[in-house]
Amino acid sequence: MEPRHDTVLLKEAVEGLDLSPSDVVVDATLGAAGHFGLLYGALGPKGVLVGIDADEASIARATGAVEKREDGPTVHIVHDNFRNITNILDHEQISCIDKALFDLGWNGFQLTAGRGFSFRTDEPLLMTYGEPEEGKSAADLVNTLPEQELSDLIYTYGEERFSRGIAKSICERRKKQRILTTFALVEAIEAGTPSWYHTRKLHPATKTFQALRIATNDELGALRAGIAGALSRLTLGGRIAIITFHSIEDRIVKGELRDAAYAGQGTVITRKPIVPSDEELRANPRARSAKLRIFERCNGEGVCLVQEEPLEVYA
Repeated sequence: MEPRHDTVLLKEAVEGLDLSPSDVVVDATLGAAGHFGLLYGALGPKGVLVGIDADEASIARATGAVEKREDGPTVHIVHDNFRNITNILDHEQISCIDKALFDLGWNGFQLTAGRGFSFRTDEPLLMTYGEPEEGKSAADLVNTLPEQELSDLIYTYGEERFSRGIAKSICERRKKQRILTTFALVEAIEAGTPSWYHTRKLHPATKTFQALRIATNDELGALRAGIAGALSRLTLGGRIAIITFHSIEDRIVKGELRDAAYAGQGTVITRKPIVPSDEELRANPRARSAKLRIFERCNGEGVCLVQEEPLEVYA
């Protein structure tokens, strides 16, 4: 089957940025280049579009997604992690940005990238977006972390209720043979969970795989650094739009944007997160957990600190 990816909240995210043709815009997560293509089409010759992704395949898709036109914006496509956004902008000699978009979903093409993201095919247990650094693959975590640390990782990043049993099973199995493939890990997970857990709609390995992917790529640390970097370069009236796909990410985004609002940097203009429409959910059930939050920079003197309703109204 050919890989497929449907960009989630495509129009809502781009429309929420309230673009002007001359804006300097950062697409911090190119992915399948769905948002990137729409952003490119909305910008004029005075605009600038910076696309960032740690996955080389996403870089190639973004490069192919834009047809250079005389009235088009200046485009910079950068192979890097968005946690380095300030360094990237400095390299491109861009001091300020007007808009930034973070789509934290990982795209469908990565399921067939052969890096161990999918528990449905037997692949090397890497879970990295590029070539893994020495000692920094998911297999390294699975085979070296002490049982308690592994259990804590699976519980914290995967919110897995059976994290202790899974960690114990992994540690027992790796004593006999290193766990180096996705199927070997799935077997260990199933051995560490009750049989009824294997017949639910959600695959029993889902949360553990999520936890390992997050830890392998330090996704939460990168998210905090990326938001802070974008905020530090955002112009007056500029906006940041962030799409999350699980509760851990959303809590971080909600907290970082709320803290920026309390600090007088701007306001969260989405009182409640924007979620996919019923029509989008029918076409793409994977979008069901997506949440879009938007922040706007104000004058920094506190007049835009919060809106009329208290922050507790944010979902």
